[in-house]
Amino acid sequence: MTRTAGGAGSGGRRLHVFGVRHHGPGSARSVLRALDEVRPAVVLVELPVDCESVLRWIADPELVGPVALLATLVADPGRAAFWPLAEFSPEWQAVRWALEHEVPVRPIDVPAGWVLSGQLPGDWGDDTLDVAERRVSDPLAALAAAAGDSDAERWWEDVVEHRGDGTPAFEAVGEAMTAVRDGTFTSPRDATREAHMRRAIRLAVAEHDPAPVAVICGAWHVPALDPTATTAAADAKVLKGLGRPAAASRAAITWVPWSDRRLQRASGYGAGVAYPGWYRHVFAHPGPEGVSRFFVDAATALRRHGLAASPDHLIGASRLADALAALRGRPRAGLAEVLDSAGAVLADGAHVAGRQSSLADLLDELTIGDGVGSVPPSAPQVPLVKDVAAAQRAARLKPESAEVTIELDLRTPNGLRRSHLLHRLAVLGVDWGMPDEDRGTRGTFRETWTLRWDAAMAIRLVECSPYGTTLVDAASAMLVERARNADRLPVAAGLVQAALLADLPAAVGDAAAALGTLAANAPDVADLVDALPPLANALRYGDVRGSDSAALATVVDELVVRVIAGLDLACRSLDDDAATAMTERLSSLQGALAVLDHQARRRDLPEVLAVVADSRTVHGLVRGRATRLLHDAGWWTPSDVSARVGRALTAGTPAADGARFVEGFLAGSGTVLVHDAELRGVVDAWISSMSHDGFADAVALLRRTFGAFEPAERRQIGALIRDAGGQHTAAAGTDLDHERVLLGMTTVRHLLGLPVDGGP
Repeated sequence: MTRTAGGAGSGGRRLHVFGVRHHGPGSARSVLRALDEVRPAVVLVELPVDCESVLRWIADPELVGPVALLATLVADPGRAAFWPLAEFSPEWQAVRWALEHEVPVRPIDVPAGWVLSGQLPGDWGDDTLDVAERRVSDPLAALAAAAGDSDAERWWEDVVEHRGDGTPAFEAVGEAMTAVRDGTFTSPRDATREAHMRRAIRLAVAEHDPAPVAVICGAWHVPALDPTATTAAADAKVLKGLGRPAAASRAAITWVPWSDRRLQRASGYGAGVAYPGWYRHVFAHPGPEGVSRFFVDAATALRRHGLAASPDHLIGASRLADALAALRGRPRAGLAEVLDSAGAVLADGAHVAGRQSSLADLLDELTIGDGVGSVPPSAPQVPLVKDVAAAQRAARLKPESAEVTIELDLRTPNGLRRSHLLHRLAVLGVDWGMPDEDRGTRGTFRETWTLRWDAAMAIRLVECSPYGTTLVDAASAMLVERARNADRLPVAAGLVQAALLADLPAAVGDAAAALGTLAANAPDVADLVDALPPLANALRYGDVRGSDSAALATVVDELVVRVIAGLDLACRSLDDDAATAMTERLSSLQGALAVLDHQARRRDLPEVLAVVADSRTVHGLVRGRATRLLHDAGWWTPSDVSARVGRALTAGTPAADGARFVEGFLAGSGTVLVHDAELRGVVDAWISSMSHDGFADAVALLRRTFGAFEPAERRQIGALIRDAGGQHTAAAGTDLDHERVLLGMTTVRHLLGLPVDGGP
């Protein structure tokens, strides 16, 4: 929309207001063409006025979209807001055009500090207004309905975003928005913003008279930005009292990486788009040839994943997309036609299992995208964010929105560097990496992590910035604060482990001190046991990582002594829930002592477990687990174990109690029953001797116990029970191929590091 600003006698000053859709590729191309035609003396954009100093970085080739302006309140860094931009955003292209042509560029929207400090009025100041009087909830839907189209998104793309020639339609957009806004009520928030933008426009028009002035803003605001529609005094009245005191509303604005996924409307950003990847493609490849180029990209991705895509497929898909657009009355093929054509043509052989889903995943990757922007190291950033970015570069870990799994060898410098980085971020609550426990994360020299960067993690780093300007300082300070506030022993133990894994020596001392204080006063043996596993891991990692963990050894020894002394009493008089928890603690305790190779596991712990296993005042579940631990440790012989299992499963024992003992003893693994015929016979005889009522009482517990076995274990146990005695059945069969057995044994010897041609 082009207007003569200032009314009569204004000297012919020209104002050009270009209404756009945020992140609209067609709008971005139209803005570039319009700016080339108008050649304004200044470019005004709908961005916070206090971001002017950082806009110059858009000309830097190292600032790669999508990125976002991050505004934080200086007085309260935890309060922040984002203004995302991509290369197909009209504002981005307008600023870039101005910088390339050495034309001043100014943001004109209300300061970000006003938004963050809550100084702007709410959306609705009068709740008595009828909804219809307030404003049109979806102006695009209203315009599309007037044009006879029920799909507002598709209508806007047809008339604006998919215009391949880039011909501006700003006059038509301005007239349409004027018609839509006519008779509607403007919210106080919008009224304040528009008054602020009109004031900035008046100043720019007066300063550059008679040269043209260009304004790039959301299409909804176009009718309201005519400075002649109201007076400067009226706007001053609307803005009166805002922006004071300055200290409370001052914002710091920096650049942070953003992602395609966060640009989506589904991410919660109000001006997002459903398919950022598609819009990027439309901006880079406008016109009819863009559809063909999309299918070329899709075919490349398909071939990369081992799926077929021939030139005939591409030609057929392109023609089908054009035909669908004609049948649907559309001026050109859009995303709906492209997706339908891809499903019909590129999914050749979709009846083959997995192929259709693979195609859907690839199309999702192309239309939504997995891109993450980047910010130059020299650009303004929060110090902590800048330090984290430097650490990511040093570790050669690039933030990506796609999920990536990495394995780290802690014996290598970069593996250790990456591990420290991920653990330090975890301390701050930035879960960029999640440890994969099932893939050896707790292995001595290896860690496995699943990485996925979310742009919202930048705000978490900003929130943590008061703790320090570097990652090490911030993580250390946060750990020290948590250690001083810790009120439970397991929490303090976890903090010690975190400090060692993240290599934060400044925090180890405080965490260890808190641990020692809590350990000295902990009345509950359960807390003492819960504290040992993380401490055991911390001491083990201390050896691998070179961390100074010697100070923990004394604390751990004291904990072990207190646990051994109080374990017998702690195992008595437990209900079902407490007994279940205690069985897990017994296993954890033995595992922690094994990790440390602590001397207590060779005598002191087995002696206590023997007392627990033989005590009739201990819950059957706990007695069963104690018996199993003594069996696995070799403290009791198989005959001793069978005798004790037999006593626990005598006819005088209630069936439910016996079932609990069996559940605790078998502990989710039936291997002991497979290899111990005597023990298997004891359990089989006990079950066979149950009365009907006793079996009904115990069957639920037994089903839970045996149901936890691996299917192969259950099948083998069943076969052994069916066989008379079971001991004569060869588990591997008798018809073995001797040559194949030798080949298998050779492989096993290679795996175990044994001589291949020596020994049985």
